[in-house]
Amino acid sequence: MSEGPSEMTTRSQLRLLQDLINSLRASMRTKFNRHVSIPDLLSDRWETARFYGFGEGTSCYNNVLILGDVKVGRNTWIGPNVVLDGSGGLEIGDHCSISAGVQIYSHHTVAWSTSRGEAPVEKRSTQIGNGVYIGPNSVVQMGTSIGDDSVVGAMSFVNRDVPSGGRGFGVPFRLQD
Repeated sequence: MSEGPSEMTTRSQLRLLQDLINSLRASMRTKFNRHVSIPDLLSDRWETARFYGFGEGTSCYNNVLILGDVKVGRNTWIGPNVVLDGSGGLEIGDHCSISAGVQIYSHHTVAWSTSRGEAPVEKRSTQIGNGVYIGPNSVVQMGTSIGDDSVVGAMSFVNRDVPSGGRGFGVPFRLQD
């Protein structure tokens, strides 16, 4: 059975798309020595940040989940697979590194779920200062504040405020001396 014109066109278009993706992958590897998802090949991290009104020089991967009112300062790096929940308001300062897989929340639905929808969704603003590093796969709970120049180690659960210059890690997060 031979292919019809529309099947040939579809196969031609698929081949063109595959060639484009391979070309973009090669370019990414040459420029940055990395592999990223196809959407990140097709979009520019700095353009994504500009689209959301983030500060000058900030980059944000295409696969970041952005909810609600999120404000991000200048020259901040937001890695892949991050959750930025601004449902209750989220502010992130200048020169921050938000590592891959970080989740920052400003709401939760515990009372709403356990009351079977009778209690409201709880929301509280979350603040990340300037010069903050948040390590990979960390979770920042709603309503917390992380002060300027702080370091949160990988895989931490931040459920209390971190003072400026604070350094720590853990589940729950604990400041180090």
